[in-house]
Amino acid sequence: MKNNIFWFRRDLRLEDNAGLYHALKSELPVIPVFIFDTEILSKLPTKDARVEFIHDVISGLDKQLQSMGASLQVYYGKPIEVWKEIVKQFDVSEVYTNHDYEPYAKSRDAAVNEMLADKSIELHTFKDHVIFEKDEITKADGLPYSVFTPYKRKWLEKIEEGRDESGASFYFKSYPTEAYFENLAKGIISKSVSLKEMGFERTDIEIPSTDVAQSIIKKYESQRNFPAIDGTSRLGIHFRFGTVSIREKARKAQHLSAVYLSELIWRDFYATILYHNPKVVTESYRAKYDRIEWLNDEKDFEAWKNGMTGYPLVDAGMRELNQTGHMHNRVRMLVASFLTKHLLIDWRWGEAYFAEKLLDFDLASNNGGWQWASGSGTDAAPYFRIFSPMAQLEKFDKQRKYVKEFIPEFGTDKYPEPIVDHKMARERCLTTYKRALADG
Repeated sequence: MKNNIFWFRRDLRLEDNAGLYHALKSELPVIPVFIFDTEILSKLPTKDARVEFIHDVISGLDKQLQSMGASLQVYYGKPIEVWKEIVKQFDVSEVYTNHDYEPYAKSRDAAVNEMLADKSIELHTFKDHVIFEKDEITKADGLPYSVFTPYKRKWLEKIEEGRDESGASFYFKSYPTEAYFENLAKGIISKSVSLKEMGFERTDIEIPSTDVAQSIIKKYESQRNFPAIDGTSRLGIHFRFGTVSIREKARKAQHLSAVYLSELIWRDFYATILYHNPKVVTESYRAKYDRIEWLNDEKDFEAWKNGMTGYPLVDAGMRELNQTGHMHNRVRMLVASFLTKHLLIDWRWGEAYFAEKLLDFDLASNNGGWQWASGSGTDAAPYFRIFSPMAQLEKFDKQRKYVKEFIPEFGTDKYPEPIVDHKMARERCLTTYKRALADG
């Protein structure tokens, strides 16, 4: 009997899932699959909380599916090889999935699409990870925005244009997948793979909950900059892997906090930048910034990574990252600025370290944030805007509560002296940047 396949990727939920909805509305029974991609996993350490998280979520999805008489088919390998196995195992008519905008994902999907097409199998993909994608928000001349504020203005205008008589915006509407669950293929035994089989071990890192109090979102604007306060949603990992719906969260945010909604718009903005400018993965968005002569001192980089720079807010942030896989958003901006401007270390070094450590690592947002901090990206602050680590400490952790949580030796002679003088570092940065940007 012919079946259609739904391929889970960055959309690990059954509810309000665009691609799954369209698959379930098709003519044939739907077999859900997930592939642990060895092209990605081979680059990760044996203890990676994100792999553990995905594995746990996938196991949970399979239990949900089993309760309906269906199952999840989980594979481990190179996607193209796995798809060859799938089409041998099942009589496949069509494959459904959701868009992924990262360069590797685009090349992977193109290869899979070509292989499926050779077998007369259609691949259908849908928008699910963002509210607006690709060319949906453009300037009057049809070109993508490179500055956030006008992008955000157009984004909000489009939401308003999509409102119906009830006041609900078309773009925030859920996909009622649950109405079609009876179309899942029944009677197929689950196929699974263990963490151990893939060479991974469990960690002791805690994953933030998807259950966020409304009060946090309501007070987001006033509390989000203070790392000692539980003032942010910490939903990043869930947005990254699609364990929550961006449409649902944006719909709720519009009534609770314009500032929180703005943070969700930044996700769309950076995803659009990456889609139109895949070069930013390795190059500066503003090409002239690649002329900067970085010092790239290995010893300074190690001090930064280990939270041993002698600047308390920088160090607390790095230690929080190393211990928990999370770093407060305000502190992320400071540590990135410190690395690139105080230490004159290439933003790509810092970006790669964040990619290794952050639970919520998202290529588009991580790259966008690092290029913003270094001055080389879209909408970036002018290069001569250099955060003072001590002024930031006074402003956002005046009582040193956050610092003391992550630096137990703070205030003792065991805590290091600053590895660089702020005033000297600032002047050195200005001179270096000015020289690079003046060339040519």
